[in-house]
Amino acid sequence: MFVRDFMTKDVVSVEIPGNRDDILKIMKRTGISGVPVLKNKEIIGIITRKDMLTKSEETQIGLLMTADPITISPDADLEEAARLMVTHHIRRLPVVEKKILVGLLSIADLINAIAQLKIKTEIKEFNSRPAFALWEETPLSLVGRVMEISGLDAIPILDDEGRLSGIISERDLIRHSSIEDSVETSDFSNGTDDDEWTWESIRDLHTLTYGVSRVKLPHRPVKTAMIKNVINVTMNTEVSECALKMRRARVDQVPIVNSDRKLVSVLYDRDLIGALCR
Repeated sequence: MFVRDFMTKDVVSVEIPGNRDDILKIMKRTGISGVPVLKNKEIIGIITRKDMLTKSEETQIGLLMTADPITISPDADLEEAARLMVTHHIRRLPVVEKKILVGLLSIADLINAIAQLKIKTEIKEFNSRPAFALWEETPLSLVGRVMEISGLDAIPILDDEGRLSGIISERDLIRHSSIEDSVETSDFSNGTDDDEWTWESIRDLHTLTYGVSRVKLPHRPVKTAMIKNVINVTMNTEVSECALKMRRARVDQVPIVNSDRKLVSVLYDRDLIGALCR
């Protein structure tokens, strides 16, 4: 099973110099999680949803992107691709031939391959993450901050009774975000010297006004933006069956629940691709 057989060939990309607002529009419209950045048809970087959310005030593509991303050949096998993603904690590999971008291989593509392999191993062999969730009344702006701090791509949402009521992902946050322009003022009045001719006293008289453009999340409950019809599995679900559910639902993670629909854990696609490395 080779990279060229599973990669996406029609890749949405941007050229540098470019516009951050256009990238946000692309992500909202297509639902893709990463956009390669090209210069003279050669890949020089990649911008992800996480970059857009964690660098919300940055407008320059050159500073938003991750430069010199790890790439792979179309003739490499899927096991090598899976090992690269697991080792380097990345979700996508630009596929390059003679320095030219010819495709993009994502974790979702590897999940598609796993779904076809009929792996009977139960998913509990690949689940080692502790459960983490938020209340459905948590403000979206706070959810974004929690994701940034924790490094999570998605968080299950619980109702008042502690039962799974939904899930929120970076994709959902991007869909509900907007660009907010504002004017901010920086005050230099920190001087304490009584001499009116000292630098500190002169500094007291000055302020700096400047424009700020940032990616903004609305201040409303997460339940208004979360996915409510959540695909879930149990610890005994087989690997390929789980991968098939993820592929059909186009999700990056599935909550693991018990018979009472109580959250046990979350299985992420990046954990499941470990099945290709054995």
